[in-house]
Amino acid sequence: MKFLLVFDFDHTIVDENSDTWIVKCAPEKKLPNGLRNSYRPGHWTEYMGRVFVYLGDSGVKEDEMKRTMTAIPFTAGMVDLLGFIGENKEFFDCIIVSDSNTVFIDWILKAADFRKVFDEVFTNPAAFSSTGYLTVQNFHAHCCAKCPKNLCKQKVLKEFLDKQLERGVSYTQIVYIGDGGNDLCPVTFLKKDDIAMPRHGYTLEKKISQLSQDLSPVECSVLVWSSAVEIMSYLKLLIKE
Repeated sequence: MKFLLVFDFDHTIVDENSDTWIVKCAPEKKLPNGLRNSYRPGHWTEYMGRVFVYLGDSGVKEDEMKRTMTAIPFTAGMVDLLGFIGENKEFFDCIIVSDSNTVFIDWILKAADFRKVFDEVFTNPAAFSSTGYLTVQNFHAHCCAKCPKNLCKQKVLKEFLDKQLERGVSYTQIVYIGDGGNDLCPVTFLKKDDIAMPRHGYTLEKKISQLSQDLSPVECSVLVWSSAVEIMSYLKLLIKE
């Protein structure tokens, strides 16, 4: 009996958006208006690429970025939740599907010693160039009209489940923990035995509730959380059953 836990990262595991948190490294902790206004909906990764060029041009080095990122706060109860999952890995496979990037997530998880809690992290690949600039690429290409150009979380989840099935691994239940609009697409893929856990007051909760009002509710159960302690209580019940 094994459960799959799928986590978003920004505003779910950490209590901020890691991509906007990095702006603390910029001169005067802000971006020039021209750069800020250059974002186009659905093209966040390209926008962040420009932000990283600006930080590099401003002389911001890797160690300063790392110091800033590892100071990002975890959401309430999340440290306890991840500790609990780490102690019960025989019951839980655990993945992150995020629109952040590999460098930020790696830094943050390693600094808090949570890297081993997660079996895989699916996010935009990032690396420092030979000139010391951080670069980021789209995670993949996809055909989903509902999702941003660089990442369809439903596609990631489906491909992961298919790969696990080939290895002979199937799950009793999928628990999807997220907050954002781009978490809706994978949630609509979940089946009736699965559970979506949207963070209270965030976009995902509103979108799921909108679907119910439009009489096309999601098939899975929905449990709203404010603190990760509530998620932990649910998982404790699961492994007792």
